[in-house]
Amino acid sequence: MSSLQFNSLLLEISNQLNQEQLDSMKFLCKDFGKGVLEKIKNGTQLFQLLTEKDMLAADKTEYLSQLLKCIKRNDLSDKLNSWTESRSGDSEDQPDAAERAKLNVATDVIAENLGKNWRKLGRKLGLTDVKLESVSRRHTDLEETARELLKEWRRSRRAEARVSDLVAALRACQLNLTAEKVEDSLLTP
Repeated sequence: MSSLQFNSLLLEISNQLNQEQLDSMKFLCKDFGKGVLEKIKNGTQLFQLLTEKDMLAADKTEYLSQLLKCIKRNDLSDKLNSWTESRSGDSEDQPDAAERAKLNVATDVIAENLGKNWRKLGRKLGLTDVKLESVSRRHTDLEETARELLKEWRRSRRAEARVSDLVAALRACQLNLTAEKVEDSLLTP
């Protein structure tokens, strides 16, 4: 059922885009080639192309969200992000509520403190170089890059994601100060 809900959301987003906004989104996607993009006449066709290129799925909405922000349609980006968050919050493939809360705190602390060591941490967490490159292309801000990295890691680990694994990976990368800040933030009520 979630596939139908996701496609319905994409259709709704497509219907709210005017031609100028669609053209701007196509311009931002010019890596696909001019010939391919010239054939796209509406948002649903663009979303279908993104899906075929493995850049869009119900659990992979970051690229589309960024496109929408770039064309100043934050309202549509927020709608997409809200759907994604509500979906992931209900999933049985997620850690329990207490662990999710700890992971959210750890994500905030790591994102604020990680800086340019995000690739090193990503490799230690087991993310592939392809995933790391994808994260890098979507974000230029180091804090947002770190958040995206941790989001990808949580998505890959699903219910097995644990703060203790993050702390261990930070320590293995010699990022002990950040690991201590994570541990301290979890002790502080």
